[in-house]
Amino acid sequence: MAPSWWQPLAARGLGWLLLGFVRLLTGAQARWYGCPPKAEQRIYFANHQSHADLVMIWAALPQELRGITRPIAARDYWTKSELRRWITTAIFNAVYVERERKGDEDPLQPLAEALERGDSLIIFPEGTRGHAPEPQPFKAGLYNLALRFPDVVLVPAWISNVQRVMPKGEVVPVPILCSVTFGAPIRLEPGEERRAFLDRARDAVIALRDVGA
Repeated sequence: MAPSWWQPLAARGLGWLLLGFVRLLTGAQARWYGCPPKAEQRIYFANHQSHADLVMIWAALPQELRGITRPIAARDYWTKSELRRWITTAIFNAVYVERERKGDEDPLQPLAEALERGDSLIIFPEGTRGHAPEPQPFKAGLYNLALRFPDVVLVPAWISNVQRVMPKGEVVPVPILCSVTFGAPIRLEPGEERRAFLDRARDAVIALRDVGA
């Protein structure tokens, strides 16, 4: 069945309400160090401590970048209810990924298809949420995408404080000033080995933790 005429309007209206709520609750400050906000194809890669991370980066981006940037979303979590599925599909235009590999399926294929269409992405190279002060070792996905799409700009980002907005076990969000710091782009150097690149990418994210603090 074709979508009703009102659904895009509802998604747009709810998107603005959600944006206003997130910015009121967290401030959603964007700090651009090393690169300006620019409408070019990018992969933003960041630390990951909360399910709200994708919402935080989305809210921190200026409007012209939100429209061309798609966050990745864990399918098992973000499709548990029709509301979550609708929000991630209609508002964020998210790319769903499987956290558990199924058979011979390539878990990066949905991301590759989005990049082939010219979309920008928000990814979390740790793969799962961490609870330590520093990110977990990055998994191979970022390296494989950089190898396959060498012209896409890779921008590190550090998300600060968002895990404190919704502490574990709480159902009511706590107003906390949060920020996303975007750093200087990196690139996969010719002949660079996978682990060396992933460690360097992780270091680029960690280096942003205290920038402007």
